[in-house]
Parts: sequence; structure tokens; C-alpha cells
Amino acid sequence: MKITDLRIMRGPNYWSVKHPKLIVLQLALDEFSQVPTNEIPHLLSRLKTIFPSMQRHRAAEGVEGGFFKSVEEGTSLGHVVQHVALELQTLAGMESGYGRCYPAHEEGGMVVVFSYQEERAGEYAAYAAVRITNALVSGEKYKLADDIARLHDIREDEYFGPSTYSIVSEAVSRGIPYIRLNRHSLIQLGYGVNQKRIQATMTSGTACFAVEIAGDKNATKDILDEAGVPVPKGRTIYSMAELKEAIDWLGFPVVTKPLDGNHGKGATINITNLKDAQKGFTEARKFSQGVIMEQYIQGFDFRLLVINGKFVAAAKRTPAMVTGDGISTIKQLVEKENKDPRRGIGHEKALTKIKLDKHTLNILKQLNLTTKSILPAGEELYLKSTANISTGGTATDVTDLVDPYNILMAERIAGLIGLDICGIDVMTTDIAIPLNETRGAVLEVNAAPGFRMHISPTYGLPRNVAEPVVDMLFPRTKPARIPIIAITGTNGKTTTTRLVAHMVKHKGYQVGYTTTEGIYIQDKLLEKGDTTGSYSAQFVLKDPTVNFAVLECARGGMLRSGLGFEQCDIGIVTNVSSDHLGLGGIHTLEELARLKSVVPRSVSKDGYAILNADDDLVYAMAEEVECKVAFFSMDEENPRILKHIAKGGLAAVYENGYISIFKNSYKIRIDRVADVPLTFGGKARFNIENILAATLAGYISHFEVEEIKTSLRTFIPSPSKTPGRMNLFKFPEFEVLVDYAHNVGGLKAIGDYMNALEVSKKIGIVAAVGDRREEDFYEIGRVSGEIFDEVIVRLDSDLRGKTAQEILGPVLQGVKDTAPHKVVRQIPEEMRAIAFALENAEPGSIVAIFTEDVHESVKMVESFKVIQDRKLFAE
Repeated sequence: MKITDLRIMRGPNYWSVKHPKLIVLQLALDEFSQVPTNEIPHLLSRLKTIFPSMQRHRAAEGVEGGFFKSVEEGTSLGHVVQHVALELQTLAGMESGYGRCYPAHEEGGMVVVFSYQEERAGEYAAYAAVRITNALVSGEKYKLADDIARLHDIREDEYFGPSTYSIVSEAVSRGIPYIRLNRHSLIQLGYGVNQKRIQATMTSGTACFAVEIAGDKNATKDILDEAGVPVPKGRTIYSMAELKEAIDWLGFPVVTKPLDGNHGKGATINITNLKDAQKGFTEARKFSQGVIMEQYIQGFDFRLLVINGKFVAAAKRTPAMVTGDGISTIKQLVEKENKDPRRGIGHEKALTKIKLDKHTLNILKQLNLTTKSILPAGEELYLKSTANISTGGTATDVTDLVDPYNILMAERIAGLIGLDICGIDVMTTDIAIPLNETRGAVLEVNAAPGFRMHISPTYGLPRNVAEPVVDMLFPRTKPARIPIIAITGTNGKTTTTRLVAHMVKHKGYQVGYTTTEGIYIQDKLLEKGDTTGSYSAQFVLKDPTVNFAVLECARGGMLRSGLGFEQCDIGIVTNVSSDHLGLGGIHTLEELARLKSVVPRSVSKDGYAILNADDDLVYAMAEEVECKVAFFSMDEENPRILKHIAKGGLAAVYENGYISIFKNSYKIRIDRVADVPLTFGGKARFNIENILAATLAGYISHFEVEEIKTSLRTFIPSPSKTPGRMNLFKFPEFEVLVDYAHNVGGLKAIGDYMNALEVSKKIGIVAAVGDRREEDFYEIGRVSGEIFDEVIVRLDSDLRGKTAQEILGPVLQGVKDTAPHKVVRQIPEEMRAIAFALENAEPGSIVAIFTEDVHESVKMVESFKVIQDRKLFAE
């Protein structure tokens, strides 16, 4: 059994709209394709041995142990791979839980789908799951611990820390979208102009000067001291000589810590002699040239948290410790403590496992202890000099105990330093008593305070400290999103996208849009190419100047990684017809329609799906969506439209030569079709469909009727405005049409337009795309024979794995079977084919060029026109 294809979904996708983060595996089961699990000796017992925790997997049975039962009764190995991949992530602290298996179209294949929290971990779990399943089948020994350790490493490298996760979760609960901008928890909340950014607990509103002050402990202490805030007496030292002078001034006990340190790194507390002071100085110098030496304040370590100027939480922090039982060694006590289910690796759980590191060993050495020493029963031993949760410490929530004096002090400190999110470390014997009465002191101010001690305290009430952060970034009246219109379908996507973007721009928005030609921000092409996938969508949504997004969503991008957003406001489906079948696991029109339906199924409940009522497969999508629906049709008497309108629905129709909107019993005429340039005098019927969809999008977006009308009239089709979409060139004696149509549906649409023209001859330069099926090649030829009086068959530059004859043969046969007496020429090179057609075009004829390279084809036609115009002028 092996993996033949792996895809990572990052948004709503073909396999699930509600589970956007999925790994999609194509498995070749080989000799086990027809072998159920109950026919593989000892598979179940081995599975239970290596993964006893899988007892929790309910599977289709819906009860604990359901998966094991399905293995016992007989299921596929793909099902085993699915559950192993999920359990691997769970064991590494990344529980996901969703998975499905489907038979593949290929013989002996299986599609396995499972969710992930961190995509690199999901990808690793996929390969590991196949290795493990193969080992289970063969009976080979397998060292599972290595995979779990690797997944733990990936999680610590790339997974959100608890602070970031809490803020993102709070934002998502309010419908605020997020985009991860890098591997280091730099997160964008919201879209476009409404975006805000966070990194851990620093925000886009955090003042850099405040961060700089908080990072300079001396500057912080000076500011607080001058403002009447109790701080420890101390000084910064840079040498052993200065250390002795500081001790003479301060006296013991003292504390040493790096001038620019954080998270307790390099700090040594409660120093009572010169030798330990020198060690503390050396340790602090590892992190900073300057070392702060100050009075050791007796008491407990407290953290006060202030957000947006308001005190929100407080926690008492206790360093990692163990309590003796008179029997166990210190090492055994630590191992016992680390078995607490709340403790994990790094930020995996509420508490972090305690490490017997160099720092701990030094503490033990000072106490004349080793890890093998046995503590008397009831004796407490602190294993760290600081109370950080990340080093194994614990936290007790004391928010409700903080004295009003201390609350005011904390809020003043945040304002004095200038931090929007501020953590204040206080040492005092009792936080319920004013600090100036306990002889306590403020030890430090943190610009990026961790939230874990507040959201998951070891003892006491958890506090939702992420809520005030999101309140600060997005007050209830401030939007986080921007309007998104997503457009899909087989044909007409790009034209509709460009028309809608033009309409949005005319309304005054700063629009970003994606097409098969590139990504446009405010009408400027920023990235060239077929940009209709998730990357391109997020490119637009990340742009800080964009306040309206119009996104073309093509088949390939959705299959590769899903949509680049989880919800849109309007989803348009133009049509579904045969194209790209047999690729990417999509083999039938019904499957293609299912893929296209991802867009309308991703529309928000208050939004609209705009669907083609003349297309059976598109019309049926209305049954699956959770949003409102608007239909468009070329037939005002379409029963589907009439039924929809009778129920109070919204529709756009082509009626009596007009683009009209039907709303309840009212008819709103937008404009006469013949006056809309995109229709080419009403002859390009397929563009009327695109206009109907775009008109509905504008109307639903609350654009005025006159604004929609003006937009339709000012959208002039041209190589610059709509490259490769009905680009018409008028020569003195003939016409040339350049279009990107590359499937039968597109070819027929152009044919309908040409049939409405009064021309003496129709010449078509056609090609079949190499990654299609043989029957698709044949159909291109057959339809070409029906439309054109003369057919020139060319080849794309990239044959996509086929030979020239494999493509040309069926195309030529299709023409011959349909129109055996028509002229057919083979000119494989596209530019040569165009040159031949232009040089031999007869008066009154039209040449239709179905191009692979729009830019070069248009360039050649324009160059030829210049030459013709010069000849005419010379005559």
C-alpha cells in the first residue's frame, strides 16, 4: 500500500465545506484492495496493542470502540490509515477528529480524507499512518515513539501558542476570519482594509516605543519610581567589581537578571552570599551584557494583566516544585508530577512538564542535593528560581482578590509605559493588601504577557482574557470583513468576474479581484498567470488597501487546496458543462457540479447564491445551500423562475430585449440588451447570461439601478479589458475574433454568436487541450465541423503527456464525421496557423482564433491589422 497523491486543503473544498483543513490522500491498496481487515491475521490485536487509546474512536458505529468493531467485522485498510493518522495527531496534542474514506475511480484505489490542526503535522501523519498500517499488516515491529516525538516537534515549531490560540478562537467565535501570515504566529484578523494583526499578545496597535521601554528594565524602573510605584532598589552592573559595590550598597538577599531578558531566562533569586552572586552574574551575562542586581523582595509572585487600560486578571505563580514522601527520589517525584494529565510538552497542555535541566541541577547543588536524594515526607522543594508556566510552574487565579489600590496601580503602569496589553510582575506577601503596605514591589513589566496562566490556571477560575483583546481590536460597531463575491462555473467565470469588479469599482470601492489572467488590486495587475486558487484569494484578502473582493474560483484551485476563504457574501455559478473530466478525481458532470457547488455552499446565511436556472445541475445546488438564493435565466417564462418569484424570490431574466430584475410581483428593467457593449448588439447570448448574474450581484450589494446600468454600458470588451474574451478586430474586408474558449461549451457559445452574423465564411482555428479524454478531443472536432466552413487544427505548446497524433487524430475524425466535405488543415504551431488564416481570409469572412496564448495572439492580430491599415492608406 502506498500514497499516489497528497493534497492539503486550506478552505472549503470538494470533500467538506464545514471542515476546511483536510489532508486528501490517494492510496493504491495494491494486493489488499479487495481484502477486508477481518481477513488479515492479528491486525486487530496489533492495532489495539499499539493504539489502545483508539478505543475512544466511535467511527460509523457512533459508540466508543466503534472503530475496533468495524475492523473486527471487516473494513478497508484505507479506513485504518484514516484513524491512525487522526490518532497520531491526537497523541501529539493536536486532536482533529474528522475523517472519511471513499473508493477511488482507479482500480484498487482509495481516497482517504482526514482533518488536521497544523498542516505540516497532518502531512507527516499521513505518511506515518501508511508506514504504520503496512507494518501492522506484515507483523513488523514499529517504534511509534519516534513519530509522536516528531509530531511534537512540529507542533512546537508551528502550532499556535496558547495566547495566540485564545485570541484567534475568540475572534472566530465572533465570525472574524483569520489568515496565518508566517510560521511564527503572525496572524491577520479580518480582511482587507479592516484587518488587524497580532503576534502572540502583541497587536498592530502596540506602540514600538512602549515595547522598547518595557524591554529596558532600568528605564521601566525609573519611570515607575518617578510615578510613585513601589520598585526594588537596585542598579545595572557590567563587571565583577561593580557587583561587589552593588552588594555593599544593597546587602543580601539580592536578585540578578539580564537587562534585556524575558520569561525568567538567566535570572537567579534569593542570593545570600558572594559566591552565588558571582554565579548569578555569569548566568545573566549569557543573555545580556548588562546585569540588573536588585533587592530580593520577600513574598509570592503575582502577574497582573491590563488590556486596553483596564485590569482584567491576576494570577499567583508558583515555581515548579515537588513535595517529598520520604520514599521517592527527587527524580521519581518529578516523573510522578509529570504524569499529571494536565502537563504536556511545551504549550501542548495547560501545564508544562518539569525538566531536570542545568538550572535545576544548580539549585539542587546549592542545597547539597542530587536527583537521587530522597525528600522527607511533606518537605517542599522548588526546582526553578522563577515561576514561569513554561518551565513547569503552576498558576492560581486571584483576580477577585486584588485590592483596588493594586488594580489602579496596574492600570497606571500600563498607561505610563504605553502598552495596550501589559503584564505586570509583582512580588508581595498578599495581593489583597495595597502593595505599599506589604513592602512589596513591581519587579517587571511585560510587553507580550502570556495568557496561559489566566485562560487555564492550575487552580481557580479560568478567565477569558482574549475577549477584551478582540473588543479592543474590533469594537462591536467596527467591521472585520470586507464584502466577497466568489464566481465559479465552467464558462463565463472570467468575464463575469471582470464585469462585477468593474461594477464594484464604479460604485467607489477599492476592489481586488482574481482571474485566469492575474491578480488585480485597484485595476493594477500585480501577479500574472492563472490566479484562481486559494493563494490568489488570500493575496487579495491580505491587501490592506482593498475593501471589496471579487474572486474567480476555478476547478483546479479548488481541487488543489480548496477556497482561500471560509465564507463569502455572494456566490455565483454560471453553468456546468463538460470540461477537465477525468482529471483530479472528477470524472462525471455530477462530480464537477459537486465541486462547483463548494462556492454557493460557502455563502454566509445572510448572503446570496446566484444560480443559473436554465442549467439543471446548477439549479439543483439551491437544495444544498444554507443561504438565500437568486436565480437568473434567459427565459422569463422558465417555470423555475416563475415558481421562485411567486414565493417572493429574487431573479434576473432576459425579457423582451431587456435585462430585468424580478422581485416579488415587480419588474425592474435595468437596460436594453442591445445597448450593453458586452452583448455585441445582443448577438453574444452567452454574455447576456454573464450580465444577468453580475446585475443580480450588484442589486444584492445595494447598488442603485442607474449605477448598474452605467457600469454595464461602460464595460467595453477589448483585449485590455477582457483579454481572450470575445476580442473582436475589424479589418477592412473581414473580421477576427480571439477567444480563450477551450472546451465544447465555450466553442458552442461562440458558434451561436457567429451564426447570428451575416458573413460569407467562418474559419476556426481550434485545438484540444492534451490532458482531456479522447472523447473530448473528438467532440471538439465534431462541434468545429458544425460551426465552421473551414477548420484549422493546431496544437498547444504543451501536449500534457499526449503525442500530437493522440490529440489530432480524434479531432480530425470528429470534423470528418460531421462535415466530410469541409476544408480541414493541420498547422500545429499556433502563430503559423494564425498567420495563414489572416493572410488568406476572404472578404466578408470571420476568423475565430481559439488561443492558448492570448497575449501573443492578440499582438499578432494587431500587428497584421497595422500592416493592412497602412496598405489601405497607401492606396
